[in-house]
Amino acid sequence: MKKEVWFGLTIMALVVLSAFVLLPAPADMSNGHLGLLMLALVVVAIMLGFPTAFTLMGMGMIFAWIAYRSSNPDLAVQQTLDLMVQRAFSVMSNDVLISIPLFVFMGYLIERANLIEKLFKSMHLAMARVPGSLAVATIVTCAIFATATGIVGAVVTLMGLLALPAMLRAGYSVQLSAGAITAGGCLGILIPPSVMLIVYGATAGVSVVKLYAGAFFPGIMLATLYVLYVVIIAKIKPSMAPPMSAEDRIVPLPAFAQVVSKDISNNVLPGLFGALKGKRNAAVPMRDLLNHLVIALLPLLAVAAIMGTIYFKVTAPLPVETVEGVVAMGGELSDSADTAEEENISGLSEPETDGLQTPPAAIEEVKAEAAPVSEPAKEPASVAVSAAAQTPAGEAERQEAPLSFWIGLASCAVALALFYAYFSFARLEIFKMLLGSFFPLAIMILAVLGTIVFGLATPTEAAAMGSLGGLLLAAAYRRLNYVVLRESVYLTAKTSAMVCWLFVGSSIFSAAFALLGGQEIINTWVLGMDLTPVQFMILAQVVIFLLGWPLEWTEIIVIFMPIFIPLLPHFGIDPLFFGLLVALNLQTAFLSPPVAMAAFYLKGVSPPHVTLNQIFAGMLPFMAIQVFAIVLLYMFPAIGMWLPEVLYK
Repeated sequence: MKKEVWFGLTIMALVVLSAFVLLPAPADMSNGHLGLLMLALVVVAIMLGFPTAFTLMGMGMIFAWIAYRSSNPDLAVQQTLDLMVQRAFSVMSNDVLISIPLFVFMGYLIERANLIEKLFKSMHLAMARVPGSLAVATIVTCAIFATATGIVGAVVTLMGLLALPAMLRAGYSVQLSAGAITAGGCLGILIPPSVMLIVYGATAGVSVVKLYAGAFFPGIMLATLYVLYVVIIAKIKPSMAPPMSAEDRIVPLPAFAQVVSKDISNNVLPGLFGALKGKRNAAVPMRDLLNHLVIALLPLLAVAAIMGTIYFKVTAPLPVETVEGVVAMGGELSDSADTAEEENISGLSEPETDGLQTPPAAIEEVKAEAAPVSEPAKEPASVAVSAAAQTPAGEAERQEAPLSFWIGLASCAVALALFYAYFSFARLEIFKMLLGSFFPLAIMILAVLGTIVFGLATPTEAAAMGSLGGLLLAAAYRRLNYVVLRESVYLTAKTSAMVCWLFVGSSIFSAAFALLGGQEIINTWVLGMDLTPVQFMILAQVVIFLLGWPLEWTEIIVIFMPIFIPLLPHFGIDPLFFGLLVALNLQTAFLSPPVAMAAFYLKGVSPPHVTLNQIFAGMLPFMAIQVFAIVLLYMFPAIGMWLPEVLYK
C-alpha cells in the first residue's frame, strides 16, 4: 500500500481518537473549531490524492457522528445514518443534475466524430493572413470544440496531438504554443453549455438558464482577449510566432475551378456566371458549376433570410392585445362619461330643498331628456374602435421599419459586397471546408443555447437535443458505430457518477460542517472584519484564486461555495453575478501550478523535448489575462448581467 494511503488512514484514526478524548467534556470544547479542522483535513487528503467524493463522505460521516455524539451519544449512529440517507436522496431528486449526463454524452460523441482535425485545418487557412495565425486558429478551434464538448482533458489532449506539432514545425515558441492550447482548451468550463455552471447553479440555488445567459459574453470576451494577446505578441516578436509561408497558404483547386479562374475570372461570382453563359469544355461540367454557385450564394441567402425575418418582425401590425387595450380604454372613458352624466342627473334629480326630494317621475323625465344628447357624442368613437378591433391582422396596416433596421441592412449590404469582391476560388474551397466542420458545430451549439436562453426548452430538454445532434453529426461523418457508442456511454456514465457522488459527498460534508458550527464561525469572523462589499468581493476572489493552485474547480465549488454563498446577502451581492466572477476565476484551476491539470494533459502527448516548466511558463501570461478579465467584469457588470436582465425581466 502507498505511503500516502497509510498517512491518510493515520489521519483518520487520529481524528476518531481525538473525538473520544475530547468529547467527554463538551462544555469546554468548541465544535466550530472541529469544523475548521475537518475542512483543513479534507484539503490535505485531496492533495494527497484521495478520491474527492469519498473523502468528503468519509470526513462528513465521522464529524457528523462527533457532532451528534456531543449532544446525544445514544442516537449518534442512527442520526448519522439518517443524515446520509436524507442527503443522498436530496441529490437524487435534484432535476438540474439530469442535464449533466446528456451534455457529457453530447461532448464525447462530438469528440469521436473526428471534427476537430477538419475544423483546425479550415480555421488555419481562413486566418492565414492574421499574425500568429496558427495560435489564433488553435484558440478559436479550442473555444468552439470546448463549447461543444465541455471536456477540458479531451480538448487539450486532441489539440496537443494536432496543433502542437504543427506550431513547433512552423517555428512557434514552445511557451506560446503550450499557453494557447491549454488556455483555449479550458474555455469549455466557462462558455455554455458548461457542466461547471450546472454544478454551481445546483450548489448555489441559482437558475442555470440565467447562468448560461450571463456567461455567454464573458466567455467570448476571454477568448477575444486571448486572441488579441497572441496577435500583439506575433506583431512585437515575430520570432515567437512566424507568419505563415506562401507555400502553406496554397489551397488545391478542383479541375473546373482551375480552368474557370484561368480563362474567365479568379473571382467566384464573375467566373461561375461567365462559365454558365459562355462556352464550356469537358473540364467544366454544368453540375459542378451549379453546385458551387449555390454554395457561393449561401452567405447572401443567409443574410437575406435573417434580414427578411427581422423586417417582418419589426414591421408587424400591432397585436390584438394592443387593440383590445385601446377598446378597453375607450370603454373606460365612456363609462366615466356615463358616470359623470349620471352624477349630474342625480344632482339635479335629488336636490335637498327644505328637506323635500324631487318625485321619481321627475327624475325619469330628466334622464330621458339627457340620454339623446350624450349618445351621439359617444357613438363615432365606439364605432371606430370596434371597427379597428374587427380588422383582420393580415389587412391591418404594417408599421414602418425603424431607422436602425435600414442602417443594419445597409451595413450587411456593404459587408456582402466586400466579401464577394475578395471571394476567390481558393477562398471558396476554404468556405467549403468550414461548411463541413465549423457550421455543423455552430448550428448545433446555437440551437442548444438558443433554446435554453430564449426559454424554448429547459437545460435538460436542450441537453437531450444536443445528444441527438451529436448522434446525427457522428452518423453524418460516418463515425457512429458500436465501439464509439459504447465508449461514449461508458465515459458518460463514469463522469456523471463522479459528479453525482461529488454532490452526495459535498452535501454530507456541508451538513456536518453546519452541525459543528464551522459556518457560524466563518460568518462571525468575516462579518467582524467590517468589510465593504468591494473588499469582500476581492477577498473572496483572492481565496478562490489561491485555492485554484492545489484544487480543481469541482472541489472548490462543492466544498467552498456553500461557505461563501450564505455571506452574499449581507453584502448585497447577487449570487448570479458572484457565480460569473467565480466561473472566470475558476479558469485558473486548470492553469495554475502545481496541480494545473491542463498542463499534465498536454505534457502527456507533447514531444519529449517539451518540458513541464515550459508549459507552466506559457500558461502564466494567460493567467494574467484571466485576472484582467475578472477586473473588467467587476468594473463593468453589464458584460455578464445585461443579457439575463434583458431576457428575464
